Amino acid sequence: MIKETFKKKPISLWSAVAIGIGGMIGAGIFSLLGIATTITGNLIYISFIIGGGIALLSTYSYAKLGTKYPSAGGPVKFLLMGFGDGILSGGFTFLLWIGYIFALSVYAEAFGSYAAILLPINHSGLSVTILAVLIILIFTSINFLGPKIVGRSELLIVGIKVGILLVFAVVGLFFIKPTLLIITHFPPVTNILTASALLFLGYEGFGLITNTAEDIQNPEKNISRALYLAVALVIIIYVLVSVVLVGNLAIPEIAKTADYALAVAVEPFAGALGFTIIAIAAIISTSSAINATLYGGANVSYLMAKKGELPKIFNRTAWRDGKEGLIITSTIVILFTIFLNLSSVALMGSALFLIIYAGVNFSHLKLYKKTRANKYIIWLAIIGCLSALTVLIYYQIYNSPLTIELLITVLILAFLIEFIYRRFTRRALKKRIR
Repeated sequence: MIKETFKKKPISLWSAVAIGIGGMIGAGIFSLLGIATTITGNLIYISFIIGGGIALLSTYSYAKLGTKYPSAGGPVKFLLMGFGDGILSGGFTFLLWIGYIFALSVYAEAFGSYAAILLPINHSGLSVTILAVLIILIFTSINFLGPKIVGRSELLIVGIKVGILLVFAVVGLFFIKPTLLIITHFPPVTNILTASALLFLGYEGFGLITNTAEDIQNPEKNISRALYLAVALVIIIYVLVSVVLVGNLAIPEIAKTADYALAVAVEPFAGALGFTIIAIAAIISTSSAINATLYGGANVSYLMAKKGELPKIFNRTAWRDGKEGLIITSTIVILFTIFLNLSSVALMGSALFLIIYAGVNFSHLKLYKKTRANKYIIWLAIIGCLSALTVLIYYQIYNSPLTIELLITVLILAFLIEFIYRRFTRRALKKRIR
């Protein structure tokens, strides 16, 4: 009878891994890699390893919590179980949803930029916006078809993009110029740590795997397996790709072409065709990230609406299986994409997710006996997140003060709205969870 139940689950282990990889390898590796390299020089791969280490520590908490409390809400459920029904859990839940919306908007804009370059149209702000909105609408439609289609489509998309990146990395290794890898000037440690914190945005998508808990086969084993496999594979890919980048392209050239440095790096050994292939990989990657994040973000949005985290006007079952959460999220993402330039706030996205993951780890500290976790590993995860956040804020104060103002505004609004909404509606979140 148990086996039969597993067979009915639409998402397999590797589909869940694909959703995690899809959420991680998105706009980050293509747009943030060049920017981070200008900060660290040819030691960029060290920053990827450090960022991956921070992600792995938080993966431990997600694996333990996801196995003990499987739910489509993922981290929303973890925060609720640890902090209880209060402003703290509600505020963090709202932050998570906003984080997904920001990430989706950045991914959509990155897709629009690469697609506009390859298509026979004028590369203008309007064309980028139109293409960005179009890709959100396409994947909203795919998500409406259900989790089985999401898993299958993600397996296909991730297979293609990972294949292209691995071919780029393996072939590129044979053309590396050893002199470019020589460290003539060791960058300040703060630079390496700043780049690690910035690149954390390239790892944040692993948490989406926990959103598949109600749809994944054998969740007791496969949630943790999928989490560790996804993060480990992405670390390897990131390190290989970054080594090939700095081994084939001088730092000054990377600085000049930061937004599309990966495509430029392939030209010395693959020419214009290689440039086009990497651009296509960027389009596939951003599409995959949108697909995976929209799936997880929509689940969070729906859980919030269903349990009272959004105004009652949203709390209606307008689509079968609660797809109203999907349409709410997609609509706001489209509005953000049209009216905001989110590429400039990628740093804020990293900071926001570092705060969220630190919150989940703090929540886990209250539950570690129930999850049979090692509290010292949880503390290491908290220290890692908060240290990266501190370094990032220090960097932003001197380089992007507007981002700091926006971050503070979002934090205040998240908890203030939660406080006001609870005060006037007296809604109890925990009592309504079954």
